[in-house]
This record gives sequence, structure tokens and C-alpha cells, in this order.
Amino acid sequence: MSVIEAHELCKVYGKGETAVHALRNVNFQAEQGEFVAVTGPSGSGKSTLLHLLGGVDLPTSGTVWIEGQDIYRKKEKELAAFRRRRIGFVFQFYNLIPVLTAEENIRVPLMLDGQPVDETFLNELLHALGLSERRNHLPSQLSGGQQQRVAIGRAIIHKPSIVFADEPTGNLDTQNSREILALLKSSVRKYGQTLILITHDPSVAAQADRVVMMQDGRITGGGKLK
Repeated sequence: MSVIEAHELCKVYGKGETAVHALRNVNFQAEQGEFVAVTGPSGSGKSTLLHLLGGVDLPTSGTVWIEGQDIYRKKEKELAAFRRRRIGFVFQFYNLIPVLTAEENIRVPLMLDGQPVDETFLNELLHALGLSERRNHLPSQLSGGQQQRVAIGRAIIHKPSIVFADEPTGNLDTQNSREILALLKSSVRKYGQTLILITHDPSVAAQADRVVMMQDGRITGGGKLK
């Protein structure tokens, strides 16, 4: 079952002779529980695709459907609420709130949405992330790998359907990279989520169920649209 589909997705920045075509008629599909790695050289459109699929930027044309809903037909507040409840994001730069503890950072999406925290799930998550003993530490008191674990917890605390990860291991050493990738894959399996991950690392891409290759704003392989 497809959880996300993009049809003829285009993104153009600027106008006329200075226009930059970041995405050109991209078709994309991912199934529930699938791990898709998106690869390609810098400037190929990977991050633009991720932002459009996740509803954080508007396409110039085309559509994105998540769980049967055309997300860009939603009003701004509706789309924001949909993102908070159905989508999780993990970035290369952890984007943690420095004055909040690890646990408080993980709680942020539910706090913003006015939703109660499932304390049992939170404790299970902290244990799975290896953060039980670090739950009251500030980001400045955590290693890079631990901060990225907090970012993963924040992305999945609300049990989203899809997790988008933009170079989540880009700032980590080899050991931490392996552990972070294992955590993301475990989340996909355990909670039936779809993981769409951007990476330049062939060893990371090799662990995905499917690899989508991009070049010059186009998908050159692996897009898979029925």
C-alpha cells in the first residue's frame, strides 16, 4: 500500500533567465514500512524533494499525496497540523532547543500540538535510544551521537506514518553512524513507518529497501510510480 506519492512534481526558484529548476517533473512513490534512500550529487534536488514530500515547501506544480490526502490542497494551518501529527523529520544538524533537556526536546512535537504524552512509550523510546540515563541532560552535555538520538526521538514520539531524514549521519563518526542508522531501521520495523533518507554514503544507501537516484532535478532510477 502506497503511503506517499508525488506526481509530476516541479520546483522552480526565480524567473526568466535566472530561474533555477530544482525539480523537474518528478514522480515518486513509497510503500508503508519501506526504507527508501535518495542519493545523488550535490545540487541534484534531493533536499528539495524531501522538503516538498514533507510539506515544508510549496511546489511550483505537481501534487503530493500522503495516506490518500492531497497535502497541498490543505490550508496552511491544516497542513501544519498534518505535518505535526503524521510526519517526522531528522536533519544533519540536530536543531535541538539548547535550554531544554533531552526528554523535553523529545516531547516538543506533542507539546506544540497540545497532545498528551504516552509516558510508557516515551520511556520505551528513551531506553531504545540509549538515553534513559541522559534524559535530564541539556544538548550541550551530550555527544553528537546522543544529540542525534534525541532528534530521532523527537521525530518519532508522535508515531508518524513517515520519517524524513536528511543526511542524519553526515556529522557523525562511523560507529555513531551505524548506530543511528540501526535505530532508524528499527523504528521502521517496529512501528510500521516509512523512512525516506537522503545520503551521500553508499554504505548507508546499501541498507535501504530501495535506492532512488537523482541528477539535475530528475529521478534517474528507482522512483517507482504505478
